[in-house]
Amino acid sequence: MNKINEEVFSLEAIDKTFTTYKRGQMFDGVVVIKREDGCIFNIGGKNDAYLPKEEVENYENLKIGDRFKVIILNSKNEEGMLEVSKKQADNQIIATQNAYQLKLGSKATFVVTAVSSDKYISKMGEFDIEIPLAEMSVQIKDSKRAIGRQFEGVVTEIDKNEKRIVVSIKLLESQIKQNIEELFWRSIFINKIVTGKVKKILDYGAFVIVGGVDCFVHISNLSHQRIENPGDVIKEGEEYSFKVIEVDRENKKVALSLKALQESPKSKILRELNIGETCQGEVVKILKFGALIKLDNGITGLLHIKNATGENNKQIYEIVKLDEKVCVEIIDINQEEERVAFKLISKIS
Repeated sequence: MNKINEEVFSLEAIDKTFTTYKRGQMFDGVVVIKREDGCIFNIGGKNDAYLPKEEVENYENLKIGDRFKVIILNSKNEEGMLEVSKKQADNQIIATQNAYQLKLGSKATFVVTAVSSDKYISKMGEFDIEIPLAEMSVQIKDSKRAIGRQFEGVVTEIDKNEKRIVVSIKLLESQIKQNIEELFWRSIFINKIVTGKVKKILDYGAFVIVGGVDCFVHISNLSHQRIENPGDVIKEGEEYSFKVIEVDRENKKVALSLKALQESPKSKILRELNIGETCQGEVVKILKFGALIKLDNGITGLLHIKNATGENNKQIYEIVKLDEKVCVEIIDINQEEERVAFKLISKIS
């Protein structure tokens, strides 16, 4: 009698071990029944599992007796069977294989699932991923905002026996920043046209991020017109095209210009002038080698002594006087340097 009781007790104990399935557990099993909507999958014990056909690639090729791993999704469905997933199991197997291949200094991609008092937590297959609080991205100010987000970091510690990996996101960000800066300084040069985002506006100019590097545009280089506030021309967070006007590699400084890419009022007027055209103007300055003539349209140009008289022994002040009205011919226009040259036709009495 005692033997029978012992045998009954033993069977009950074994039966209990067959029914302690938990969500997320992985089991190896075998296909025992194949249906149109999915297959019945035995993972040991009395409770069979149900695997939907969508979980199996090329389900039509699946055969009774096929063995593979699955992960428990729910304890039981309406048919009294465990619900399992082959895709999740496959993903976890691949993730575990990838974790085993990681080395110190390798990059690892993961999703943060939780945060404790001293670290962020994630999983890579069967491996636990730990990110010390001090090694989180500098962009994360609120630790709770990291949960559910994907990150990439550098492996700083591996314990394959304990299946534990320690990762630093901050270290990777530092490496990336260094690489970006090296690329920037190799490729930057004067007169290069770059695109930058306005980072901060000051009274005298603005800091602009170009290729991850802080550059500066002075207020005088924002517009051809006189402005009192840089914010009248540019806005923080907005992107603009700039021309590089100065590069100081030793001190890591780059000066930009916005107005260099804009047509100046003088340039616009110069485009309306033609060589050979005669204009009226006024002598506004006497120089050693000639005089500056300001036309009625506001353009100022040079009347060289050689273009004012044919006599070699004459001085410019002997030919024209300050504030004197003259008629001149346009003999040269330099659009790039915004210069114009005149020849004296006559003085206007």
